[in-house]
Amino acid sequence: MTIMKKYKESLKTILDRLHLSIKKNNLKNSKQREYILKAIYEDGGHLSPEDIFVSIKKTCKNASISSIYRILSFLEKEGFVKSLEIDKSGKRYEIASGLHHDHIICVECGKIEEFCNEEIEKLQVEVTHSYKAKLVGHDMLLYVVCESCLAKTK
Repeated sequence: MTIMKKYKESLKTILDRLHLSIKKNNLKNSKQREYILKAIYEDGGHLSPEDIFVSIKKTCKNASISSIYRILSFLEKEGFVKSLEIDKSGKRYEIASGLHHDHIICVECGKIEEFCNEEIEKLQVEVTHSYKAKLVGHDMLLYVVCESCLAKTK
């Protein structure tokens, strides 16, 4: 099992694609979209809209939480970000161009770790084939009590 924090694309490439998408959709060029993508990219992902708001408020004075939600919706629809719904607190966002990975989420502290396990990937293909189907994607979320939280209860 390996922990992952890699992207297929550079931030510059993602922003170049964003500019093409903005043109395609006949939208006004807004720095807020760039700031949001940059915040998620540099953090490594798993940010809530509120986390993003706090991060970009320093450089983008006219940002509002409602504009963040609107922009995240656009970015997800256009395939720039991917959302994870890990609990009742709402969605968390990560860059969609990252390499495939799954998530381990602590139900106590909310910590999210990314991992990739080749055995699990192979098993999913085998299960899919046993159903005479074709695997087109999956999301695995493992809910745990992490090592740190377990140590606190001892």
